[in-house]
Amino acid sequence: MSKPKPEIGLLQKYVDEAMMVAHQKQERRKYLGASRWGESCSRKLAYEYHGQKADAPFAGRTLRIFNCGHDGEERMAEYMKTAGFEIITHSPSGGQIGFSACDEKMKGHIDGAITAGPEIPGLNYPCIWENKMLGKKSFDDCVKKGIKESKPVYYAQVNIYMAYMELPQALFTAQNRDSCEIYHEVVNFDARCAQECSDKAFNIVNSANPDEFPRISNDPANFLCKFCDFRNTCHGISPDFVGSDPNTIVEPDFTNQDTPKPKSPFLFI
Repeated sequence: MSKPKPEIGLLQKYVDEAMMVAHQKQERRKYLGASRWGESCSRKLAYEYHGQKADAPFAGRTLRIFNCGHDGEERMAEYMKTAGFEIITHSPSGGQIGFSACDEKMKGHIDGAITAGPEIPGLNYPCIWENKMLGKKSFDDCVKKGIKESKPVYYAQVNIYMAYMELPQALFTAQNRDSCEIYHEVVNFDARCAQECSDKAFNIVNSANPDEFPRISNDPANFLCKFCDFRNTCHGISPDFVGSDPNTIVEPDFTNQDTPKPKSPFLFI
């Protein structure tokens, strides 16, 4: 009697479809989260803030990767507590720790604050704690180049947290999802980075629509736009657009970026 042929991927199909439906039913955020302020394209952030639907919904696999990041944060906190770090990850009421500004249109939630722990060269307590779960390629690049060069959005994120939570240092940790290796880096407060990101977020939450901000590039085939969730919407193209030679790099278009805009009332410089 022959064994039944397994349905490879069928269970995943069911899970993917259910996760995508559930995700699409979630109420969208009414604020711009600080974890996104370091994004280089202001128009992309404006699309996110104003609730523009992405060109295509997130795939189930992508949603599971997001979940792995949240799960990994809790697990890393437990590892560090076991090692002697005193970490506060929730408020006394059990909620997230963070800040809000501009009538709650700008918000940030930290992974935690470390109040005491083992000696780490260059680190003073208390400090911000931020953790990420990374795939091998991304993890190796972060170890090689450091967070500022390898992960500028994460670098901006921890500096924003330091600014608004009024702590001068952050301990950034990352875990390799494949090997479970742990990387850490002490990040000192970069006031200019925090100020620029805060000003950007302030302008976005005070905008009427995303078209107030220029495209970061006028070529939809440019690497800055090619994998953007709003590429088709932003450039007004069909999903099957091929574009120009991918080896041709077109400089970003910063037309009208010199137009004076109000700066945020939150000053860190």
